[in-house]
Amino acid sequence: MMAEIINLRQARKALDRAAKHRVAERNRAANGRTGAEKKASKAEAARQQRLLDSARRETE
Repeated sequence: MMAEIINLRQARKALDRAAKHRVAERNRAANGRTGAEKKASKAEAARQQRLLDSARRETE
């Protein structure tokens, strides 16, 4: 029962590639939207804020 022999250099490089892949996925999610999608989400956020403000009670 011997352990599997691995090349440490290859294992290190595989870990580095996996880490870069995770960072790239996050960046694609954050920055990979079209201008129209960004504009639509900004308009939706503004609409929700207006709706929330109009339902707010005045406390004086």
